[in-house]
Amino acid sequence: MSKKIIGCVIDDDQIYLFGVSRLIEIHRLCDALLIYKNGHEALEAFKAMLEHQEALPDVIMLDLNMPVMDGWEFLDEFVKIKNKADKKITIYIVSSSINPKEIERAKSISDVSDYIVKPVTAEKLKEIFTAEAGEN
Repeated sequence: MSKKIIGCVIDDDQIYLFGVSRLIEIHRLCDALLIYKNGHEALEAFKAMLEHQEALPDVIMLDLNMPVMDGWEFLDEFVKIKNKADKKITIYIVSSSINPKEIERAKSISDVSDYIVKPVTAEKLKEIFTAEAGEN
């Protein structure tokens, strides 16, 4: 039996959100997809999920530059609650920034699996979700 995958995209770019969610849907890469427009919205939802003993996402695709709470702030807060989830959560930074300092900073964070520069291809999405589906 294959593992049920919950995906999550945290990004404020409506065009990107539409495109990536359609690619995920078309290729049936996950069983459920959660979408949040900033880190604060996602963090509050995750806290509520934990409180109600609901499953957190398996894969989080996180933008860095967002209003309210950016990706860096989200990561700082997420590490405080992630241990309450009884599962491995894979985080990918997905950003349009090609700034080497940001890439280096992201890759230095142990909870971040990779840094992906937008636009994200269908092949990269398949790679991400296929790797996740293979883990148990």
